[in-house]
Amino acid sequence: MASLARLRMAHRLPRASRPLARSVQTSADTTQLHSSPSDPSLPFTLKLHEDSFQSYQCDTPDLEVQLTKEELLLMYRQMQTMRRMEMAADALYKAKLIRGFCHLAIGQEAVSVGLEHGILPTDRVITAYRCHPFAVMRGGTIKGVIGELLGRQDGMSHGKGGSMHIFTPTFFGGNGIVGAQVPIGTGVAFAQKYKGEKNCTFALYGDGASNQGQVFEAFNMAKLWNLPTIFVCENNRYGMGTSAARSSSNTEYYTRGDKIPGLQVNGMDIIATKQAVAYARKWAVDDDKGPLLLEFVTYRYGGHSMSDPGTTYRTREEVQRMRSTQDPIRGLQKYIEEWGMATEQELKALDKAAKAEVDAAVEVAKASPEPSTKDLWTDIYYKGTEPPFMRGREREEVHVY
Repeated sequence: MASLARLRMAHRLPRASRPLARSVQTSADTTQLHSSPSDPSLPFTLKLHEDSFQSYQCDTPDLEVQLTKEELLLMYRQMQTMRRMEMAADALYKAKLIRGFCHLAIGQEAVSVGLEHGILPTDRVITAYRCHPFAVMRGGTIKGVIGELLGRQDGMSHGKGGSMHIFTPTFFGGNGIVGAQVPIGTGVAFAQKYKGEKNCTFALYGDGASNQGQVFEAFNMAKLWNLPTIFVCENNRYGMGTSAARSSSNTEYYTRGDKIPGLQVNGMDIIATKQAVAYARKWAVDDDKGPLLLEFVTYRYGGHSMSDPGTTYRTREEVQRMRSTQDPIRGLQKYIEEWGMATEQELKALDKAAKAEVDAAVEVAKASPEPSTKDLWTDIYYKGTEPPFMRGREREEVHVY
């Protein structure tokens, strides 16, 4: 498969401080089986494409990766399930059952699933509004996400948060203010270091948020205090309807941390994603080297949000080419079949199970009641810190505990 060329301004010159790097490989099926054990339960060795990573002021991760058949199939099942969940949200929105904002991550599944396979359950993750897969992977449920989108009590925020405000104990939510989650994630990492925890925080943002001043302020504080923050730019090439080359003078986002080293990653290959995340975690936690900037070069198939057709600023041919040649799920499917890990029929059974799981969750979420009036007075304060009363709009609305 052809690799996705990095966008560059026609007049832009190479950076004088370093040689012009080759573009990162973004095909989903360039990893090769290096060695396979006779026992399928044992780990096998894979060799990533040599251009899976590009680095800035740091070494690249090892191209040799060890995985088991079980983990490979689990990643495939999880990516399929996340895509089915987002497709269900798409259908519910078009049926006018989901209102308001809804941003889907179809095409970017390798990032959310690969991230979870490279970190520990006690690490922290915070992202922007394309957050549904991260919420599920970080301990949430499909029913909880769909219920939240529908505004029902079974939602993960009891129907009061909507698409952008879904949380778990280790997932600090989608955040609706562009770039605002980056300093919050830096603060979470500060708390981890202050408390002596051996964990890190992954603060994700899009290429559209990369020029926000608060992002660079967070970079500065993280490096100044050597915080275990992994800044993650999900570069899907478009910030709303603006291409990266039209919004950023430097589209090599992994180099924009100044003193913070960076790593550009093939975000369409889940194995490369997992390897990069594990490398970043070791950098910040085990080696105590402070922050690191990851850039996952990925692609969204849909528009910025459900109100955006996604074809006014790019061609249908571009989207179709990405779907047909660089899809992360198809790439993993090709690996699994070629390496003899599962047959086409076995993978179809996993696909069917993923669809059934999502369909069942949707029906449960649709049957859940809407929030009641008393729910207006809950989840405002952290439990145990509520004041004796809360002021409403009118005198009779004052709620006394």
